[in-house]
Amino acid sequence: MVQAQQGDTVKVHYTGKLDDGTVFDSSESGDPLEFTIGSGNIIPGFEKAVVGMSPGDSKTEIIPVDEAYGHHREEMVLVVDRTQMPSDLEPEVGQQLQIQQPSGQTIPVVITDISESEVTLDANHPLAGEDLTFDIELVEIG
Repeated sequence: MVQAQQGDTVKVHYTGKLDDGTVFDSSESGDPLEFTIGSGNIIPGFEKAVVGMSPGDSKTEIIPVDEAYGHHREEMVLVVDRTQMPSDLEPEVGQQLQIQQPSGQTIPVVITDISESEVTLDANHPLAGEDLTFDIELVEIG
């Protein structure tokens, strides 16, 4: 039977869970996720988990933080003066914003704390610092 390998384009259904069982993402109610193994568009541990699977195979894989979104990095947390925020913005904890770098690149951030004078922005991926568990079903090798 054909097995998925580096360079193959595959379609998978998946459900991603945190250690406490909370589901953070799933393709079950929609189309399967399509990607090319080795392209770097998917976290490394997920790509590795699919290698060797055949269409119709299912497995549960625990992906450690180092092969997922990495560790939470304090240098990615920024405290800014509220006067630096757009005047028409009423910041709320959990709100997602885009910050423009001097290079023109935009970075997604989440507001994690607000005080009278400051706003704390976190540019870490929301799943940084987490081990992830994925239920994976290989649907097709293209």
